[in-house]
Amino acid sequence: MSLDRRHLLAMALASAASPALGQTAMSERTAYGFSFPALTGEPIALAAYTGQPLLVVNTASLCGFTPQYAGLQELWTMFRERGLVVIGVPSNDFGSQEPGGATEISETAHRQYGVTFPMTAKVEVRGADAHPFYKWAALERPKDLPRWNFHKYLVGRDGHIAEVFAERVTPTDTRVITAIARQLG
Repeated sequence: MSLDRRHLLAMALASAASPALGQTAMSERTAYGFSFPALTGEPIALAAYTGQPLLVVNTASLCGFTPQYAGLQELWTMFRERGLVVIGVPSNDFGSQEPGGATEISETAHRQYGVTFPMTAKVEVRGADAHPFYKWAALERPKDLPRWNFHKYLVGRDGHIAEVFAERVTPTDTRVITAIARQLG
């Protein structure tokens, strides 16, 4: 009978501990746990891309780096069949260089640069009101925060940030292409 009590006590302790263990595992969040509102309104759930590398780039229509849209589209065209997902994230956080709404952003991205990769609605990427993805990225890579428009986070297949490229590194730079190819295997 004492064996049964020990067994019951062990089971009770295990079941009491299991929610805590589950919470610990759940706190290990990845990029795939986030979603963005799309430029067109519907959500872009990153969970739909689980296991695929993501290149998440904060963009702006009136920036000196805006021509990087063409390079981002080139990457999308080059690597999307192999699994890369490029996501443009318009933001007005730097120099107020994304002052317009969805129509103006779409005009620049889609009409001027021929962008076909997913574009989010305009969000904040820094500060207390930053989008949750960017708050998470700041915890993942605290020394690699966006300092301007066209900052690039390359998320690996494991859902964690694999590489970071500052705004001056163009999308078609050898370092970016090499890092993407490495993530694609």
